Amino acid sequence: MTMADYRLNTKQQEAVEATEGRVKVVAGAGSGKTSVLVHRYAYLINELGVNPDNILCMTFTNKAATEMKNRIAKLTNSYNVNDFVCTIHGFCVKFIRKEGYRIGFPKNFSILDEEDEKALAIQVMDGCGISRSKETVKDFLRNISSDKNNSPYIADLWVGKPENISSYSETFCKYVMKQLKSFSLDFKDLIKLTIYILENFEEARLFWQDKLNYIMVDEAQDCNGEEWSIIEMLSVIYQNLFIVGDPDQCIYEWRGAKPEYYVNFKADKLIILDENYRSTPNILNVANSIIVHNKMRIEKNLTTNLTKGKIVLHYHGKDEKDESDWIAKQIKNLIDAGATPKDFAILYRASYLSRSIEQALVKNDLQYTIWGGIRFFERKEIKDSLAYLKLLAFEDDLSFIRIINLPKRSFGKASMEKLQAIAEEKQCSLMNALRQNIKSPEFNKEPLKKFLALFEKAKKLSNKVSLSDLFDYMLTESGLKEELRFTADEERLENIAELASSIKYYEELNENEDDIALEAYLQDIALYTNADYKKEGFSIKLMTIHQSKGLEFPYVFVCGLSEGIFPNHRSIRERRKNGEEEERRLMYVAVTRAEKALFLTESEGFNRATQSNKYPSRFLMEIGSNLLKVEGNIDPTLLEGTKNLVKQIDNEITLHSNIVKFAVGDKVEHAVFGIGEIIEATPERDSYKVLFEKGKRNLVGRVLKHI
Repeated sequence: MTMADYRLNTKQQEAVEATEGRVKVVAGAGSGKTSVLVHRYAYLINELGVNPDNILCMTFTNKAATEMKNRIAKLTNSYNVNDFVCTIHGFCVKFIRKEGYRIGFPKNFSILDEEDEKALAIQVMDGCGISRSKETVKDFLRNISSDKNNSPYIADLWVGKPENISSYSETFCKYVMKQLKSFSLDFKDLIKLTIYILENFEEARLFWQDKLNYIMVDEAQDCNGEEWSIIEMLSVIYQNLFIVGDPDQCIYEWRGAKPEYYVNFKADKLIILDENYRSTPNILNVANSIIVHNKMRIEKNLTTNLTKGKIVLHYHGKDEKDESDWIAKQIKNLIDAGATPKDFAILYRASYLSRSIEQALVKNDLQYTIWGGIRFFERKEIKDSLAYLKLLAFEDDLSFIRIINLPKRSFGKASMEKLQAIAEEKQCSLMNALRQNIKSPEFNKEPLKKFLALFEKAKKLSNKVSLSDLFDYMLTESGLKEELRFTADEERLENIAELASSIKYYEELNENEDDIALEAYLQDIALYTNADYKKEGFSIKLMTIHQSKGLEFPYVFVCGLSEGIFPNHRSIRERRKNGEEEERRLMYVAVTRAEKALFLTESEGFNRATQSNKYPSRFLMEIGSNLLKVEGNIDPTLLEGTKNLVKQIDNEITLHSNIVKFAVGDKVEHAVFGIGEIIEATPERDSYKVLFEKGKRNLVGRVLKHI
């Protein structure tokens, strides 16, 4: 536990004791917001006698939820902390488990991760004869996501309004109906389905509104509009809604989060936590001098009682190699002086910027880790192993396709096509189709009989043995464990061992449950992200600034600070001033990750982002000269180049803002495609989806005319 866990400052204590009504806490970076949340939770239980079953505390990541549970348990002398300390998606899973029956949705639904979504997309694309040379899987899924965002598909396709089906494309219908067939939800569906049930079933809505006496939301600035809708609906009766966040750290506008949701939240009480426990005054002064240029924020000025610390260094390199070599040299010097590799983080706006840095680190024999490599649960050997459990639990087609020939069972493409045709005709799962047709000449093979027998025995065992024993049985009896030992390298075998350990750990965490359901385990792990499972290790961390959110390091290097790269000009062009402000918030996040020392670097050369010479970022020019020590000779013409680039972008924004904007339903004309109708509009990006006689087109507004 940190010092803040034992001694709260005046404002933190005020927040803890503000239990009634709508309370907004603006928690600056490093101001102890987690301490406030856990102490408030404990205060509700210990001092007010509130039942934990009546408290919902929503966090942004599973890692944060786990940390909070552990700290709450210590403060309440209880290790049986309520399940309602979770992410918003975690809450939706629990909600749908209980309320899904109202629309005929079972408890044992599965959750699609990114790889599952891609596999499903490929199935639909192949089934519809869509060439992946014309439309990538990524583009296909982006269109599916867009259609989900802008349609009542749950009401029309899942619950059932046949008269409305004609308004959806064939591919969208097939995709979401395949989901429904196997009761598989993606993260967007979890939110959408929860909203649908809350809005359409008064009994369910009143139950949850009455149950949740107190609602707390961590990182509230990162909630999108639909998530805010759930939060507001749940808090209607008691109005005890406690939100904690910082609009200056809202960096997820691309997923729908907008700082104005938080800024405009109507609160009975506003509390600002502006004492920082993480960074030195020199670092905070730099952070404050940058973020003050934003308009969509709640004014605050971070302060600290820590010693002044080292002045922030700005290094100007002659080229990327020079910049990278300087970073490596600084790290090496600090390690020689007593620091350890794990004390360092190198942050960048885009992943490609790591290349030259990696080369410099290797040259200097410095151990490093790329944060955000392949996610643990997305590694092939892990997905293969879990697919056996998923097929046992859900009998879903995606898992069946993945493992029917793993290990080899003489089940080729022709056999799969035959089985898929049977399943389509009988409207059943592939597993059930195989079960019903195992005696037919096509499928009457010993490996397939053993495959079915494995799952029949596993079903019987599932009620008698632990999850970890069931997992071991499936891997051993299927032959997958033997194949992995024969073909896999040491790392893959270690990953399987780690998975087995995680299942045992899950059992230990839920030892008070009467029955640890396989379905519940699979649903829970599907919510986890890379950041939740990544082992920190003892190496230097390289990561994007987005990945650094919520982390802190003694020494932080922010590299690639060239205008166009950071801030990203594409972001500014697409979203104009909103884009510029989000880029500045991203810079603020990067700066406030540093505890002891901060290094800002950029270099000369050619800028791929702007297709011109590189110039220092505008963010460097926003920092007072007294707050920075500059190393490297910056030609004054380079600073003029920055000003000219900024002016150029501003002129483009002004020109762009004069472009005619359209709304859904508007009739428009295009010089080539003819007359069409706007069916989806994003005016702030000058982006529109238009339905023409010959199909849909995604177009910019400047090529369209009102008719």
